[in-house]
Amino acid sequence: MTAGRPPRVLIDATSVPADRGGVGRYVDGLLGALGKVCGSAVDLVVVSLRTDLERYRRMLPGAEIIPAPAAVAHRPARLAWEQTGLPLLAQQVGAEVLHSPFYTCPLRAGCPVTVTVHDATFFTEPEHYDKSRRTFFRSAIKTSLRRADRVIVPSKATRDELIRLLDADPTRIDVAYHGVDHAAFHAPGDEEKARVRARLGLGGSSYVAFLGAKEPRKNVPNLIRGWSRAVADRQDPPALVVAGGQGHDDDIDRAVAEVPSHLRLLRPGYLRYADLPGFLGGALVAAYPSYGEGFGLPILEAMACAAPVLTTPRLSLPEVGGDAVAYTSEDPDQIATDLAALLDDEPRRLSLAKAGFDRAKEFTWESSAEVHIAAWSRARA
Repeated sequence: MTAGRPPRVLIDATSVPADRGGVGRYVDGLLGALGKVCGSAVDLVVVSLRTDLERYRRMLPGAEIIPAPAAVAHRPARLAWEQTGLPLLAQQVGAEVLHSPFYTCPLRAGCPVTVTVHDATFFTEPEHYDKSRRTFFRSAIKTSLRRADRVIVPSKATRDELIRLLDADPTRIDVAYHGVDHAAFHAPGDEEKARVRARLGLGGSSYVAFLGAKEPRKNVPNLIRGWSRAVADRQDPPALVVAGGQGHDDDIDRAVAEVPSHLRLLRPGYLRYADLPGFLGGALVAAYPSYGEGFGLPILEAMACAAPVLTTPRLSLPEVGGDAVAYTSEDPDQIATDLAALLDDEPRRLSLAKAGFDRAKEFTWESSAEVHIAAWSRARA
């Protein structure tokens, strides 16, 4: 009998990268929320990289945390282990459901499987991915839609695109919005802002912020061009700080080369997690003119830090931003026009900052966890 008993779920957290980027934020946020209900609503087992063992043991004192083989830290070995070792582990721990949080899943798991498909941009924006990555993830998404008992997506836009493009079964898709860690991402005080400016060497200078992976889909080159055109003729032009992973967008260097010498563009790479509220909340504008997102966690995190956000109305972004953000297009001239208008309108920036901060409170990992638990219960049934 399973009625009334929480499902025993094995979560494969081996795909979480060391830099805690998008998938890391998702898995950490979800597990943190599940840790509060573990044992009452879900009987949880987590397999993780050895470097994450202590993190998850602290986060999930009521769960069983299992180290994966050391070799799975390397992606080819992880994908091979996912097809062979992971199903065996699911059998050994008596899992009733296996959850794969990053597109791929075992072809023969031996128990019901749920998979998170984060976005459909490999189909809607194929030109923004190199051929090997595009081919791999397209195949993985098609396989997961066919094999998984339930598919979890982070937005209605992603669900609708999977149905439209791949004829996915809408009755097997669950929409679980991402949350935001409101302790980690908060409205910063003046000291936090000043500390980040000092670390970046900005002193008292104002700046426009971007935080994210520098992939073609993020549209960083056009952001650089738009910012440059928006501020070039100003007496005290704000800097542009492009933070985050290095990515693989060669056009960024070409855009940087076009920036007039009197403007200041910083590329500090990864910032310390503790510095993110001061970085985002201390910006005049947090700009994110993406070609499309499965969810748009960076704009939600910026909103939670009380930053005025400028983004695009593509795919899921309006679901997250609503009326609490400003919108532009992907074109550098339009970015320049809309960014300049925001920089010249302090009352609107303050209004957006408050509206975004209030709206961000609606997105919690606890709500996301509830949808996941319901999906696992349906899969077990």
